Amino acid sequence: MEKKDLRIVYMGTPEFAVESLKRLVEGGYQVVAVVTMPDKPMGRHGSVLQGSPVKEYAVSQGLKVLQPVNLKDEAFVEELRALKADLQIVVAFRMLPEVVWNMPPWGTFNLHASLLPQYRGAAPINWAVMNGDTETGITTFFLKHEIDTGDIIQQVRVPIADTDNVEIVYDKLMKLGGDLVLETVDRILDGTVKSVPQADVLPETELRPAPKIFKETCRIDWNKGVKKVYDFVRGLSPYPAAWTEICLPDGTKQVLKIFETEKIFTQHGVQVGTIDTDRKTYFRIAVEDGFVNLLSIQIAGKKRMTISDFLRGYRYTPGSRVE
Repeated sequence: MEKKDLRIVYMGTPEFAVESLKRLVEGGYQVVAVVTMPDKPMGRHGSVLQGSPVKEYAVSQGLKVLQPVNLKDEAFVEELRALKADLQIVVAFRMLPEVVWNMPPWGTFNLHASLLPQYRGAAPINWAVMNGDTETGITTFFLKHEIDTGDIIQQVRVPIADTDNVEIVYDKLMKLGGDLVLETVDRILDGTVKSVPQADVLPETELRPAPKIFKETCRIDWNKGVKKVYDFVRGLSPYPAAWTEICLPDGTKQVLKIFETEKIFTQHGVQVGTIDTDRKTYFRIAVEDGFVNLLSIQIAGKKRMTISDFLRGYRYTPGSRVE
């Protein structure tokens, strides 16, 4: 079969999924439809509907777009079946019911932003950086019943620098993901794919999950050491952002989002969570093995700013701390 004759249905939603779709279209493959999330209400009153990044790209290329609310809906399933796809590709989308992933004769494969079986779940890039890993990667694998457990097709390993935040790693994996999706389809087409069960490639270290991140997930635990807090912040920067509360002696509190920090390892006798500042150039928080120096932050109602800009308008009260 020629690549122009291979009928592909592509499923994805965020910017991360656009790169792979773009590579397929530019590579000459026949994408017969794109499945993405329904448009989201935007604006103050929700009166404007905003399509996903994948939808915007698909529309710009004249591709058919399907936006089911329920992936088990009979009308959607029949419309999908009528497309007679040979292969389905999933990148950053929802969990598919078996009636969908088991439909095409050549199967359905997923691009996942980790070295499976590590970091199965919704937020693999965040958790890899938050946990201080020095390496991550991308994996293509065939879908099966349990989420992120299917047989591995290909993997690419990617180093994580100590200075990388999640945005930097995200961009690296997004670009490499486009390459890997195209290479995986090429191999499926020429019949050279030899998938491997995940049980055959279990790492020596324990498996770490990558659950969805919620607001409370992003709250900093200052009882952790310097390195753990530093990694936690960069693993959530710039979005959704780690946060803490400044607690004043009078009991009032102010939420502070933190985007960038600096590690200071030193011995001290300061209580964990205590704020130490010269009120001009530095604003650091005591932890058990040193200080975490804040470099870039945001307070409610304001834009992201450097710590020096923050201190110009911040009235420090002795005895203030973070929780």
